[in-house]
Amino acid sequence: MGRDNDSYHQAFILVGFSDRPQLEIILFAFILIFYILTLVGNTAIILLSIVDSRLHTPMYFFLGNLSFLDLCFTTSIVPQLLWNLWGPEKTITYHGCVAQLYIYMVLGSTECVLLAVMSYDRYMAVCRPLHYTVGMHSHLCLQLVAVAWCCGFLNSFVMCPQTMHLSRCGRREVDHFLCEMPALIAMSCEDTMLVEALAFVLGVALLLVPLSLILISYGMITAAVLRIKSAAGHKKAFNTCSSHLTVVILFYGTIIYMYLQPANSYSQDQGKFLTLFYTIVTPSVNPLIYTLRNKDVKGAMRKLLGWEKENKET
Repeated sequence: MGRDNDSYHQAFILVGFSDRPQLEIILFAFILIFYILTLVGNTAIILLSIVDSRLHTPMYFFLGNLSFLDLCFTTSIVPQLLWNLWGPEKTITYHGCVAQLYIYMVLGSTECVLLAVMSYDRYMAVCRPLHYTVGMHSHLCLQLVAVAWCCGFLNSFVMCPQTMHLSRCGRREVDHFLCEMPALIAMSCEDTMLVEALAFVLGVALLLVPLSLILISYGMITAAVLRIKSAAGHKKAFNTCSSHLTVVILFYGTIIYMYLQPANSYSQDQGKFLTLFYTIVTPSVNPLIYTLRNKDVKGAMRKLLGWEKENKET
């Protein structure tokens, strides 16, 4: 840090989409709509999983945690992004940038592991239904969620200092709309090979290992479903797993492409729109994905709004 003492406490300039001023107003409206959907949808999932006794199961416990992660994930990014899109000021303070990077990496890494935990829960529900209640007890669920959060904090506390301590030679412009690790590494004026190598190793650990566990779980689920002879059993198993698998594809598909490539081959324009997708769009559609085919959640929503009683009376 001593190498950059003169610029250490200077604000960063988030370039974002300032090279496309005609696009900024459109993006402002687009992002605001999706942020409101994220707030409403994920808050509803959290509230329902707490107040409705029918949803006091491991699946909805994990889903409530996922919704909490998505809610915090977007809130750590969107307010600053909307502010920068609306006006000419594109700055973020140094400490604001550090805080955003830490929070962003903690939550993103935690979600990677939590999705693997949720796939294990689906494996137990489909492949070992008779042992599900005993196997997925509340103490184990808490331990699995704690492991996910610990992995997120560990990754952030390792990579964030390494990223922020890189010498930037007075450079202040971040070619992104948020303080993201690849963009901050690309700003450096020194050799970043070791930092990139460390980021790649941790990326493999937190992206490819959980994804491998997810694929193994769903491979075993597929084998179990194929052994089910009834069409009703196939449909039930499909409905149980399809929502989670859709979320996994949306999240991992973009984030692996973003982080498991060298910083020198990182396309900033492409990266910005991919980041918009998995930080803004995906958290807003997750509640919709989980409720479209989910009778329990839809029933809990009707009960909360008082519609269930009205339907019974009519």
